[in-house]
Amino acid sequence: MRKRLSLQDYAAGIRSGNRVILSQAITLAESTLDSDRELASLLVQEVLPMTGNSLRIGITGVPGVGKSTFIEAFGKMLLDQGKKVAVLAVDPTSQLSKGSILGDKTRMELLAADKRAFIRPSPSGHTLGGVSARTREAMLLCEAAGFDVILVETVGVGQSETAVKNMVDFFLLLMLAGAGDELQGIKKGIMEMADALVIHKVDGDNLELAKKAKANYQNALHLFPHPEKNWSPKVLLASSLTGMGLQNVWDLIVEYEQKMKDSTFWEANRAGQRINWLEDQIQDLLGHAFLQNEKVKNMLESEKAKVKSGELHPGVLAQRLINLFLA
Repeated sequence: MRKRLSLQDYAAGIRSGNRVILSQAITLAESTLDSDRELASLLVQEVLPMTGNSLRIGITGVPGVGKSTFIEAFGKMLLDQGKKVAVLAVDPTSQLSKGSILGDKTRMELLAADKRAFIRPSPSGHTLGGVSARTREAMLLCEAAGFDVILVETVGVGQSETAVKNMVDFFLLLMLAGAGDELQGIKKGIMEMADALVIHKVDGDNLELAKKAKANYQNALHLFPHPEKNWSPKVLLASSLTGMGLQNVWDLIVEYEQKMKDSTFWEANRAGQRINWLEDQIQDLLGHAFLQNEKVKNMLESEKAKVKSGELHPGVLAQRLINLFLA
């Protein structure tokens, strides 16, 4: 087995921008071992003063919209402008095999080969919203390593994209034109959370169709204003194949960042995200401690058959287990 680094070694490697150590640190954060989790928390605390200066962008969209293609083209453009870009790409986990495809590096070959970029695929596991349970830690570690822009690619439009919204500064939704009824093909809740919508793959004969879809989407977005931050979501057209519109997307994000920083929303939003993270961590740690409790494990093992057969109500057993844990 490879010897685990010390806290000081991890911290020094991350501060120097060492990609190998950064990758190892994220692996440490994703570990389910109690000793690894504890060290990962101490590491994030250690590098915390070096975080907070990056622009965090969440990117989601329907399956087939070309999220990875967009991120590669968009990321390459930012690299050419002198930015350091980290991509946290979350791959779906099979509920049958529990395995993960982890194919984002093969889908972003050009970006993965660029020394100025860092791509980290992680399995989504059982986490809702298409993000890894440790995406927040990975994001802060990347910031401490000196990356200017953090792109968080989600699995897709899933059960709870709020998870993504609660960890990024800007939430970008990719859509396709001509893939059916545009206004029916997307959940209202996602529309309400999006800071901008990009109609992707606008090239060839698709341009006119995309322009019509843009008008439809823009009319729909007027129904979902963001009064708390005085921002009206906009619809843009883009093609990763030709590069058309990519600069417009970045310009809009920069405009949004400046406007939010000029108001009180930017820091208030990040402060609220930290509290959400705290609450998630408490639930996670409590759940872990609960399931590791010997008395709980013994009762759960002995009574589970009654739940399976329908003899015992799940809620009753859950309450008994909680009472036992708290006793």
